[in-house]
Amino acid sequence: MTSRLLTREELAIDPVDAAQLLLGSYLEADGVRVRIVEVEAYRGGDDPASHCYRGKTPRNEVMFGPAGFLYVYFVYGMHFCANVVSLTDGVPGAVLLRAGEVVEGEDIAFSRRPASRSAAELGKGPARLCKVLGLDRSQNGLDLTSADSPVRLYAGEPATKVHAGPRVGVAVAMDVPWRFWIDSPAVSTYKRGGKRRPSA
Repeated sequence: MTSRLLTREELAIDPVDAAQLLLGSYLEADGVRVRIVEVEAYRGGDDPASHCYRGKTPRNEVMFGPAGFLYVYFVYGMHFCANVVSLTDGVPGAVLLRAGEVVEGEDIAFSRRPASRSAAELGKGPARLCKVLGLDRSQNGLDLTSADSPVRLYAGEPATKVHAGPRVGVAVAMDVPWRFWIDSPAVSTYKRGGKRRPSA
């Protein structure tokens, strides 16, 4: 299994390209490592579904770069979602991590999500993924490219077959095909948007 951290330079690209780069990569936090199998790309001023569409706020400022940092937000008053910041410093963009397969620390992951009926369900969806990794707003702004960071992002084998489709549950730009995934039982169920739901 790879031990090479992804670099800031590799991630300082358009979120659509970064999303596909992240498929098959590994995110490690708090005793659990997951292989990323589903992601969504979000830009800034030209993407009405993005948190940054209307400019910088205290909540979204991490999305404005530099690349390679973790952006965690709280949704529905109960869940956290994690994103990898891309593009360059001052230009907002991020990739929402939608789903992952637990490859290390499965016992820890099950202790955090005991209702899961299978290993595939542990990180099936962005809120579940954060739960098994122990991520919340306290990790917002961590540098994923640093070996000293408690949350680290490792390169994986390049995905050979990538699927693309509309993003999940956004209220606007519903048919933009910026959700990407690879074949895995951990990929979440598609739900078309239309009602107001926060996105990256």
